[in-house]
Amino acid sequence: MDKKDSKNPLQNTSKSTSWGGVAGWYDELLEESSDSFQAKVILPNLSRILDLKPGMKVLDIACGQGFFARTFEQAGAEVSAADISPELIVLAKKKSPASTAGKPAIAYHVAAADSMPFAADGSFDAAVIVLAVQNIENIQGALAESARILRKGGRLVLVLNHPAFRIPKESSWEWDEKTGKQFRRIDSYLSDAKIKIDMTPGELDPMKKKSTISFHRPLQSYFKSLNKAGFVVSRLEEWISHRKSQKGPRAIEEDRLRKEIPMFLMLEATKA
Repeated sequence: MDKKDSKNPLQNTSKSTSWGGVAGWYDELLEESSDSFQAKVILPNLSRILDLKPGMKVLDIACGQGFFARTFEQAGAEVSAADISPELIVLAKKKSPASTAGKPAIAYHVAAADSMPFAADGSFDAAVIVLAVQNIENIQGALAESARILRKGGRLVLVLNHPAFRIPKESSWEWDEKTGKQFRRIDSYLSDAKIKIDMTPGELDPMKKKSTISFHRPLQSYFKSLNKAGFVVSRLEEWISHRKSQKGPRAIEEDRLRKEIPMFLMLEATKA
């Protein structure tokens, strides 16, 4: 996941990243759970959207430990991947297929989303940023860089926590006792926000506490930024949770609302 140093987010030459410190936790979350949102919701939908073909050149931006990049490679795509976190790139290389004929199966790079000098202009058919665009402060720079590396007609696919319903510290599930219904409470939406996220909420030792930074933006901000970077939004989808509540007095209502309130937003943008 591509994360900027909060002290100097736009010019992070030291490659410091708030996600480097939680690389092990993030790796365990994705790799050791077969019931993750990444595995059950995002991956099948993303594979359908990309419709990968052998030889298709794909760039996984803010690739984390390569969870999605490996799937793209298995589908026959020519895959490159980049992340600003050296720790996550080390994990990605360990988990990826061995090199063949002296060439890595997946070309990994330590690079920020807004500066990918390893990629030539117009050299990719598609690029993805999965669950990371909300952790990139220089969003306009990242989208401009994505446009640069894509061929004309190439696609950028963004998958993010739904900005209308999942706003850190400003949204929550609540229960209406009078109606017996659950609802989603939204306390703010249109205002951009930079939010510190506690990644170790149960940790009492301040020396072991870890956090990351998330940026909330309303939908119009993403559309305006994509348009400014030379993209046309060609598809929008909203994806729901696959999970179900355990038996209890609220289970039926909770499961009903899971099908009504989407967790994730997918934007496909085509380079004009």
